[in-house]
Amino acid sequence: MKIAVVGATGLVGGEMLKVLAERNFPVTELLPVASEKSVGQEIEFQGKKYKVVSMDAAIAARPAVAIFSAGGGVSKEQAPRFAEVGTVVIDNSSAWRMDPTKKLVVPEINAKELTSADKIIANPNCSTIQMVLALHQLHEAFQIKRIVVSTYQSVTGTGKKAVDQLMEERAGQAASNPAYPHPIDLNVLPHIDVFEDNGYTKEEMKMVRETKKILGDDTIQVTATAVRIPVMGGHSEAVNVEFEREFDLSDVYRILRETDGVEVVDDVAQNQYPMPKDAHGKDAVLVGRLRRDESQPRTLNMWVVADNLRKGAATNAVQIAEAMMKMGLLSS
Repeated sequence: MKIAVVGATGLVGGEMLKVLAERNFPVTELLPVASEKSVGQEIEFQGKKYKVVSMDAAIAARPAVAIFSAGGGVSKEQAPRFAEVGTVVIDNSSAWRMDPTKKLVVPEINAKELTSADKIIANPNCSTIQMVLALHQLHEAFQIKRIVVSTYQSVTGTGKKAVDQLMEERAGQAASNPAYPHPIDLNVLPHIDVFEDNGYTKEEMKMVRETKKILGDDTIQVTATAVRIPVMGGHSEAVNVEFEREFDLSDVYRILRETDGVEVVDDVAQNQYPMPKDAHGKDAVLVGRLRRDESQPRTLNMWVVADNLRKGAATNAVQIAEAMMKMGLLSS
């Protein structure tokens, strides 16, 4: 299968190539796409060298799938051009997520909704993916009423520039090209993406809007606070979820253990709970610190951790392609 990876030289693009190789996706021809200044550079994939090509060259090659991780502006402009030649686009930016004509997909939850008419498919926000994956089966069992979530997000979610800032500051230097308006080492920034008119950041509102769309339920109330922390390897979330129906903790554990893509890590007697360093390089969403909220009925507290470059981006995108292949929705 001919595959284009748009944004192949970036952090997420590199992770997508790694995940395609690890999962033995049937790539017969790879088209790594990046900005004009990167055209001609070589990247390695499964022991072979591939030259970075231009957007126009990739479109002309008519790949079966184009996985995008090159920013919303590029996606808005270029995804329709790929779709016009019959390529299925799986887009990792926020460009198409809330478009009512486009599917927003976490394969374990809603891949069954995909059809041959879907030529541009949106990959959700990283922090939304890990939360809804942990919650969707609980929603089916107990009906979610309200979610209060606080995130603790890795600098890798911003990109290489942010990683460089953290490492320079950690070495005692001033950041040469800072990604953030303040130092990130030994600091915490309650500011991810731009602020909207309501005082929430775009990242916080993504979690609100995307959760409802993926779970297919506009009645769910969501409020979020998104925070950047000086960590590499994964995003963490404190999730407080109120249900319409009563639950038993033993049922919560059972449901989570049976949820595809979720790993329960919860043995406080042995100091075992999800941490970013343990999620790093894994596709599973780690869930722990499960306990009742003793301040109100039918409410659960949980701690959710995942590698934001993998399940939060690359792995989810590749899993969408795998699901479409399995359903016979991709041409070779």
